[in-house]
Amino acid sequence: MQPDEHTFTASAGTDLPMRVWSPSKKVPGTFSEKPAALVYLHGIQSHSGWYEVSSRRLAEAGVAVYQIERRGSGRDTDHERGHVDRAETWMEDVAAAAELARDETGVERVHLMGVSWGGKLALACAAHRPDLYRSLILSAPGIIPVVDVALLVKVRVAKCLATGRERERFRIPLDDPHLFTENPKRVRTIADDDLSLRDLTARFMYESRRLDRMARAAAGTVHVPTLLLLAEHDRIIDNKATRSLIYSMTARKRVITYAGAHHTLEFEPDTEPYFADLVAWIDQVEREARNV
Repeated sequence: MQPDEHTFTASAGTDLPMRVWSPSKKVPGTFSEKPAALVYLHGIQSHSGWYEVSSRRLAEAGVAVYQIERRGSGRDTDHERGHVDRAETWMEDVAAAAELARDETGVERVHLMGVSWGGKLALACAAHRPDLYRSLILSAPGIIPVVDVALLVKVRVAKCLATGRERERFRIPLDDPHLFTENPKRVRTIADDDLSLRDLTARFMYESRRLDRMARAAAGTVHVPTLLLLAEHDRIIDNKATRSLIYSMTARKRVITYAGAHHTLEFEPDTEPYFADLVAWIDQVEREARNV
């Protein structure tokens, strides 16, 4: 199974790359009674190509998967790499993708999944347009990270913004592939990936900080069922603080921690438990929605 690669019209009428994984009618799917759709958000350094295996697995189970490329990332060549004008643009792009997925599949609401940095974007999006989403899936979400830029860099970013140099660039502090995985094959993949994002503009870094605040505030307003997936040996995010934030939500939630796993659960040597949990969650939420 391979995705259809095309563009979709995002906010302000601009086009962004998208991969759409359509369920095969020949594969007996868990969701055969009624279609399900999911919008998939990648991390700050990654792109949609990192998550092809989980997307394929979900599509084989019967879920239509819409992987979007964040503007200025991965295969997007129409926008300045690592730049955004405002955090709201990211949320509007996701809403446009969710509306497209809803229209094309005929579902009432879509599931929203965010990995790493994409997790904090997903949480903010769920509060931004609650009418669009059936459930929220947060895979090692970067809502409360332990990896951060140095204080001196933050000062430099502030000076850039104050003096009109918002496009001055700064390195993402994730140069070590071992932060993401200890799977040797995947470590090499990350190190050799020409599509990975390595630096950001001062404006992006400022807007990402704004998104941090939006995501944390959203935890008090999001009411859709929420699945939190954590890696035991994550060195990028604060598992304890993230778990506490999600437990504070009034929404129904489930938290799963994978023993021995590292940040990018997609890259673990044995991914079947992770993929099975994704399928089971969507199946459960869809069945509950049908029985309401």
